Amino acid sequence: MTERKLFGTDGVRGPANIHPMTPELSLRLGRAIARVAGRGKTRAPRIVIGKDTRLSGYMLEQAIASGICAMGGRVMLSGPIPTPAVANLTHSMRADAGIVISASHNPFADNGIKIFGPDGFKLPDNEELEIERLLESSELDEAGATGAKVGRAERIDDATGRYIVYAKRTFPEDLTLDGMRIVVDAAHGAAYKVAPLVFRELGAEVISLGCKPNGQNINKNCGALHPEHVAREVLKKRADLGVALDGDADRLILIDEKGQEIDGDAVMALCAIRMLREKRLKKKTLVATVMSNMGLEIAIQGAGGKLLRTAVGDRYVVEAMRRHGYTFGGEQSGHLVFMDHATTGDGVVGALQVLAVMVREMRPVSELAGVLDRMPQVLESIRLPARRPLEEMPKLRGAQTRAEKKLGKKGRILVRWSGTEPKLRLMAEGPEPSLLTQLLSEMAEAARLDLGS
Repeated sequence: MTERKLFGTDGVRGPANIHPMTPELSLRLGRAIARVAGRGKTRAPRIVIGKDTRLSGYMLEQAIASGICAMGGRVMLSGPIPTPAVANLTHSMRADAGIVISASHNPFADNGIKIFGPDGFKLPDNEELEIERLLESSELDEAGATGAKVGRAERIDDATGRYIVYAKRTFPEDLTLDGMRIVVDAAHGAAYKVAPLVFRELGAEVISLGCKPNGQNINKNCGALHPEHVAREVLKKRADLGVALDGDADRLILIDEKGQEIDGDAVMALCAIRMLREKRLKKKTLVATVMSNMGLEIAIQGAGGKLLRTAVGDRYVVEAMRRHGYTFGGEQSGHLVFMDHATTGDGVVGALQVLAVMVREMRPVSELAGVLDRMPQVLESIRLPARRPLEEMPKLRGAQTRAEKKLGKKGRILVRWSGTEPKLRLMAEGPEPSLLTQLLSEMAEAARLDLGS
């Protein structure tokens, strides 16, 4: 097996209680994770399990924990907590693995499973491949624990408090948020408890939205997917900043004091330029994906740095950062990885870094975000009846070639399949928005013809 069949760009994901997100597979996945995490150990593996607020989280949490215990592992349950909190707990508690049960920004009926290694980083492709191999082998059935070797599960009672302390420590000790008014939308998700407390304990006045989860309202008309609600509240309450998180709080969208949206590209621009000035951006390089706007590249180059692009997915951003020793990277969608503080995207930590700049420079975020002069960008996602390799879609490839020829060096085209949904993603950048829309329309039609839809 050389290609992952179960794992996508961000773990396993799908509708809950439908393959692969069933309790039966989750139990077996727990056994496989315990098997991999326990190799080379003279003791039982210790594994942290966290989740968001989805109703199906109870079902999957118990199934995975049962699988781990069946292999003799020790389970540490944190309850609802952000994805980056699980990564941090895994490393700080010297656990052998961390598991997050969350489908991030997806609707509540979906769920997902992603895995962190003992260092707090997401598992590399080869270890996910090994887990998939075990799922299909008889090795797990022959290696179960019996008698006194069967594992046990326990609660981490202070998991939320540990994360709050960690997040606050990423904010400069000589600064406070006294006098700041912040609107925080936790998307009725994993950060519904911790996010408002982090900002409040640093001195801010906090207006909370999306902090009343009921198991079914995660991401529903709120959070990073619907920042317009935060924008309205920012204007209504005359707040200094709006913070919109997604369901597992590993990414964010900011809203400035004028009610305008600030995406990951703008945050990366304003933070990276200051890190360049302060000589804190290792090798003068920012890491972003192929989706980031050309304006970001221009802004970083203008400040004396360079932009390294990776495939879409924060795991690939982090892999490039680790491989080359870089300290900052992220995605346009709001995944922001400050490697000096975290091993994965963290919406709360990202917002604190921006707030630190605002407080230190005493400037509104709308002014700070002005360092990014954005190139017009048009995106289109089309749902198709089948997923076919792009090289086997000749009509689409022809339309893409014609589009790239029309744009020349003044723009670019990106075509990719979504890593988490059955959709084809099309992106065009260039100086003329109307031309971009026309080109994407032609490419979308070509893709439909390729698949007979």
